[in-house]
Amino acid sequence: MVGCGLIAQVMHLHYLRELADRFEIAAVCDVSEEVRAACAREYGVPEQFATWQELIARPLDAILVLTSGSHAPIAIAAATSGRHVFVEKPMCFSVAEGQAMIQAAQAAGVTLMVGYNKRYDPAYLRLLDEWRGLRDLRLAQITTLESPLEPYVQHYNLRRGGSLPKDVMQSLAEDGDARIAAALPDADPLSRWAYRMVLLDSLVHEINAMRGVMGEPERLEFADIRETGLTAIFSYGKAQCILAWVDLPGIARYSMEFAFYSPERRLTLKFPSPFLRSAPTVLVSENGEDRSPRSSRTEEITSYRESFKEELIHFHECITSGREPITSGRDALHDIAVCEAIVGVHRSRSPLDLPSEPAPAPAHGRS
Repeated sequence: MVGCGLIAQVMHLHYLRELADRFEIAAVCDVSEEVRAACAREYGVPEQFATWQELIARPLDAILVLTSGSHAPIAIAAATSGRHVFVEKPMCFSVAEGQAMIQAAQAAGVTLMVGYNKRYDPAYLRLLDEWRGLRDLRLAQITTLESPLEPYVQHYNLRRGGSLPKDVMQSLAEDGDARIAAALPDADPLSRWAYRMVLLDSLVHEINAMRGVMGEPERLEFADIRETGLTAIFSYGKAQCILAWVDLPGIARYSMEFAFYSPERRLTLKFPSPFLRSAPTVLVSENGEDRSPRSSRTEEITSYRESFKEELIHFHECITSGREPITSGRDALHDIAVCEAIVGVHRSRSPLDLPSEPAPAPAHGRS
């Protein structure tokens, strides 16, 4: 495991230990000595490293890349060395980086999977079943109300390191800034901030889940970026899908809803905070009778199985069976393309056809 921060401690380490029949945590890596040492002690990990280069040199089967920043350099090096690779979202910082990651995994014949846990949520899978019977879709609406993080994680025994050396912090910041600049040449500061902190850090989950249900959008009609929110409108045949994200830092009431509306039926999927273990996602179904006052509303809890655990099970199955992951690198590349497209449409104020179609790979890219 490369990166022992929040998501590693809250979810991945916890469930890897539960899945000891499938996984052995052989080594951890983090720039913070305090954090990696604490995680190694708590989870009985025999080896710990300060740099990912040292870790990849060990005889390991798979690498989990859970760091902040772009995952491309570590993922490419791990794949090239013959390791299967799981990367947390976002896959990378640009379509060009993603294409290089996919090429490295294909050349080495290893699995490349991206951590979109919502695609493995039992309630999301139930929605897919119900979706198939939804006729004449008129509108889809995806709404995320962002809320403060700390209330959702303060009950965990998190290991937090001290401040990193200034040269390390500066190097990481400069690398991230350079990669964002390469992805969005000539973009304004607001667009670059939203691309990294809103689209890649948050909305890439919603974009991937949208595509998992509805497929590839035909057109990006509109996109608007603000300091406190983001709105995008996609066309799917006769239906529109409105994607809205708003920052509401005053109340710890995180909300993410996927709503689908047809004349005969309405389906709504309500996700809890992604940092609460085994909190159920709720599927709401509303039905009625034509020209009648009669209607009904059903709330369903499908399961308490944790989606983060389910995606790790899927990762193991893909490695051992040779099947391609549901959230493969090839699939996730379309999400990065959409993120780039949203910034482009916001800046140009012109719609874009096939916004999830990645541009052709350049001859040379940053690694």
